[in-house]
Amino acid sequence: MRRRTNPVPGSMGRQRGIALFISLILLLVLTIAGVSAVQTTTLEERMARNSHDTLLAFQSAEAALRQAEDWMRDNVTSVAPFDDTGANGLWTAAEYGDDERWDDAAVWNGTGSVAVPVDIPDVASQPRYIIEWVATVERTNNPVQLQSSYTSVLDRIEVFRITARGVGGSANAQVLLQSTYGMIF
Repeated sequence: MRRRTNPVPGSMGRQRGIALFISLILLLVLTIAGVSAVQTTTLEERMARNSHDTLLAFQSAEAALRQAEDWMRDNVTSVAPFDDTGANGLWTAAEYGDDERWDDAAVWNGTGSVAVPVDIPDVASQPRYIIEWVATVERTNNPVQLQSSYTSVLDRIEVFRITARGVGGSANAQVLLQSTYGMIF
């Protein structure tokens, strides 16, 4: 038969104190892990929201770009409406060394640009576009650019640059898209 020994008086109190200390340390570690998980989740949620806003702005700008190309195809018959005032969003290209038209925030308000007539939901502001007449390419100056089947009357291409600006769910998410568009008159 085994004989039981009595613990040393006072040793039970020390053991309970160590257990409390270890419990508090574990609780602190779990709290830090929980706070870290919440911060990580919040950061990932913000990144997802920003990604969604950027995608929405991109799709909005792309819709404006396609709208401008359709408008060009149906309405432009000469370069006469294009000037330095930008009436109705029709501009001549900026001179070399000057600031580009699309960099000026005032261009995107009022008559300096054209608002897309379709209402796009969930965006901070509707997309807009500007069209710039860039250059005339003629057969005598650049014969490689044109096909030889054109007659002498059609040996000229007018080159335009379309810039579209889309805004996402917040005004901070903005995307600019550009396309080059050539027309034979």
